Amino acid sequence: MRFNQKVCFVTGGGSGIGRATCMKFAKEGARTVVVDINKDTAAETVRLINEMGGEAIFLTGDVSSSADVTAAIDATIRKWERIDVLVNNAAIMTFTPVIELEDAEWDRVIANNLRSVFLCSKYSLPHMNGGAIVNVSSIHAHETESNLAPYAASKGGMEAFTRALSRECTTRNIRVNCVAPGGVNTPLLWSNPGIQALNRESVMYVEPDAIAEVVCFLASDAAAAINGSTIMADLGLLARI
Repeated sequence: MRFNQKVCFVTGGGSGIGRATCMKFAKEGARTVVVDINKDTAAETVRLINEMGGEAIFLTGDVSSSADVTAAIDATIRKWERIDVLVNNAAIMTFTPVIELEDAEWDRVIANNLRSVFLCSKYSLPHMNGGAIVNVSSIHAHETESNLAPYAASKGGMEAFTRALSRECTTRNIRVNCVAPGGVNTPLLWSNPGIQALNRESVMYVEPDAIAEVVCFLASDAAAAINGSTIMADLGLLARI
């Protein structure tokens, strides 16, 4: 019960890695805040947590909006008075060559995947007394494929932001780290036309639970020596390149 009575705030908690992380926190005693733009999927995560005897609430909103982020954090503080763990997981992709990419689409990906990390961190930190921030990056920050420039840029920026923020948070006794998954069995993976063109059996991927284990490790006291780092969770894909 590494997270007994701790308040864990997870963005993109309605599905995939986010849902698996919320479930893992709840199984280990956390009070879990499920944040997602999709009310139905967020509510389903909370229902699953309640069924196993956990404690959770869901909050809906756009994590790239400072108004929505502050509203979600304010609701969390009214409910449980603090935040112990922040997981910045919400992400979107686009699959368009740069030369064809609309300015608005670039802005949308960067806002959802990177601006959101800034906003959630900025507004959570005043309510954190120790604890951890874990950002969910991607192998695409290190090696990518055609037509994923905004996504790759957002994740590379996230890792740079993680390193910088970890320096600022040292005096607050808050650790800030990243996990960079490779292929994960979520709708985001299978929506990629490059993946769709492959034989499904040839794709190397893990289940969301495997990444949730890494997220929760980084959020726990067991990772006390790790700060400002990115942990690759990619089945060794990067090592093969």
